Amino acid sequence: MRSLARIPSAAGTALALTFSGLVLGLGAGTAHAATCSQSYLPLPDPTCTPGVYNPDVTQSTIHSTICVSGWTATVRPPTSYTNPLKVKGIADYGYANTSTSAYEEDHFIPLELGGSPRDPRNLWPEPYAGTKTATTKDGVETKLKNAVCDGRITLSAARTAIKNNWTTALSVTGIG
Repeated sequence: MRSLARIPSAAGTALALTFSGLVLGLGAGTAHAATCSQSYLPLPDPTCTPGVYNPDVTQSTIHSTICVSGWTATVRPPTSYTNPLKVKGIADYGYANTSTSAYEEDHFIPLELGGSPRDPRNLWPEPYAGTKTATTKDGVETKLKNAVCDGRITLSAARTAIKNNWTTALSVTGIG
């Protein structure tokens, strides 16, 4: 399991990862052992990225939080925070393509459904490549949020569905 505290790294600078007492060196061009599995894709490894909720978002607060147009912009962390997490996550997942532009540092439980904005356990580098991608997930998130806000489903039902498997969340909730 990757460390909860991600360490920013700069190109060419060695980064030490501690994993079960084993220290692995990681620098530019250095191979390393992945600490998170890609076998769950298009979902994140649940051990590394279990998803975390924002305690300020509850069923009783949705009309003053997620259902307010523009609310997610007020809680979204800046790229100066998420980009170092993305670099660390790409290494943790052992992705062959290490270009940061190939991934979205995504909130597993989306901000639109009250996911924790800054907790590293709710952020992971989601690939843009493949058939079910970061872009595809964005549409699912919006449909679920709209269903919560117009009362078709509860916040809990939407969160559970997306956490269990975002690729089936719309059908499981009866939205799509």
